[in-house]
Amino acid sequence: MNENKIDKNHQKDFVDILKMIKTSQHNALQSVNTELINLYWNIGNYIDEKVEKSNWGQSIVIELSEYLVEKEPTLKGFQARNLWRMRQFYSTYKDYPKLSPLVREISWTNNLIIFSRCQTIEEKEFYLRKAKKEKWSKRELDRVISSSLFERTMLSDIKFSPTTKKIYPDTNEYFKDDYVFEFLGLNEYYNEDELQKGLINNLKNFILEIGKDFSFIGEKYRLQVGNSDFYIDLLFFHRELQCLVAFELKTEKFRPEHIGQLNFYLEALDRDVKKDNENPSIGILLCNDKDDTVVEYALSRSLSPAMVSQYQTKLPDRKILQRKFKELFD
Repeated sequence: MNENKIDKNHQKDFVDILKMIKTSQHNALQSVNTELINLYWNIGNYIDEKVEKSNWGQSIVIELSEYLVEKEPTLKGFQARNLWRMRQFYSTYKDYPKLSPLVREISWTNNLIIFSRCQTIEEKEFYLRKAKKEKWSKRELDRVISSSLFERTMLSDIKFSPTTKKIYPDTNEYFKDDYVFEFLGLNEYYNEDELQKGLINNLKNFILEIGKDFSFIGEKYRLQVGNSDFYIDLLFFHRELQCLVAFELKTEKFRPEHIGQLNFYLEALDRDVKKDNENPSIGILLCNDKDDTVVEYALSRSLSPAMVSQYQTKLPDRKILQRKFKELFD
């Protein structure tokens, strides 16, 4: 049906009913998922108690699996290996009651990835909360774990201008000190145009890395100031912060003069592009190397919400990051 033919008085009503249907469908799926996780939790609990009392061993679980399949041939996913995973799932979280509601809000597949790939309970909690918030698919969750998101976040020491902290006190929740763009497949020598084109061609992966609250507005976004034209490399809108976010890309080490250019763009955005109901624009300078002391000096007198982050085009060595993380917190 052509929406233009719908009476405007009825169009809002139709949209409201469609929203009701989609909400109900989502709630139904969520309810099914919660019940499934409850089942696996309870089976894991039952097996764990039997094993702890030395009543059950591996052979009993195999017999249980065969019995279930024989009695209910339509049952799937209750092989002995999966039954042991249910026990592992339960035993992983049984002593952490605050995490029990979280495991019921993500899929069983994502639960499997988290409790099998993550080593510490802190790392598991981090990915549980992120998976719930970001609604990651299996592939997306697998990728962020491989990119050491937990370690990078914990080791992060991102530098903000004083204005950023004043306007957006929770900035650490939305931005990182270090981004990973391994999906670009760039050769050793690349320029800013190639970097920008690669990010645009891999926009879904780029947004996965920076966060799903970002909505893409445009590349080489044109700003007209006086009689001159200027272009922002990448412009986004952040839904939760309700502000424009400008990304400037540099394939060189950070230099103090980069901040002056970024501040100029933010001033132009706030004067000529930002809507009255939106918050002040934020600028992120992405460079391939930086000296944190130089960054801190450069940002100390910046009057705009600006920050400097580093990016790399290869997956970090997770073992090295884990070792650094352990050294820091030990």
